[in-house]
Amino acid sequence: MTQLQTLQSAFQTALLLDQPMTPTLLNARGVTQFGIYRNAYRARLRGALRDNFEALPLVMGDDSFDALANAYIDQHPSRHYSLRWFGHQLCGFMAANEALVEHPAMVDLARMEWALRNAFDAAPAALLTPAEIAAIPAQNWAQLCLTLHPSVQLLDMQWAVGPIWHAIKSGQHELAPPEALDHRLLVWRQGMNTQWKSLGPSETIFVQCLQSGQNFGELCEVLSQAVGADHAAPTAVNLLNQLLGAGAICAL
Repeated sequence: MTQLQTLQSAFQTALLLDQPMTPTLLNARGVTQFGIYRNAYRARLRGALRDNFEALPLVMGDDSFDALANAYIDQHPSRHYSLRWFGHQLCGFMAANEALVEHPAMVDLARMEWALRNAFDAAPAALLTPAEIAAIPAQNWAQLCLTLHPSVQLLDMQWAVGPIWHAIKSGQHELAPPEALDHRLLVWRQGMNTQWKSLGPSETIFVQCLQSGQNFGELCEVLSQAVGADHAAPTAVNLLNQLLGAGAICAL
């Protein structure tokens, strides 16, 4: 290994481990300059997390969020060329390090925010139109397979963090304590706007069936166990129309 390669390796190691450079490799001025760069590097990573999780730091407060961010950086240093993806393991890290999170609802809030980011960056896809649905012969409906837009995500949530997200986005500073609520959250992109919606039981079944690749006949059979055989098909059609209007179903 050349002297330059040795210096580069030591520079990278010290930077990622947040350690000072040894004076044997740099002169006094170089050690000081590296210290400035090291602090700026970690500040930039904390800033990237603030950009990727906009509401979370506002809810947690600066000190608590910085402590979480520093611990995360120590365990999961940036390894992607784009800081857009820095933080993809933060939700799991928060769940595994409860001492760094004042309230478990913050994990759900982080999951929601990351899903919204992913929805925004999801690949484009042509959408199914009501006219195309209307043109499908009745005898073909049972075997009809529908595909969700690439941006669609279904999250299992334990806390009602939607009101917190709305309050932060509207500039409120006094937040009501989050309520425990076991529910499913649908996240997707409509045009250039990210969307989310809390789902009821029938809506959850419908989306889960589409995610698993079940055709319309199979979907109605599953729905019948929740709403009854006579209401399964009308319920499915109504839910399909809602997803069509939301821009969440791809063209056939």
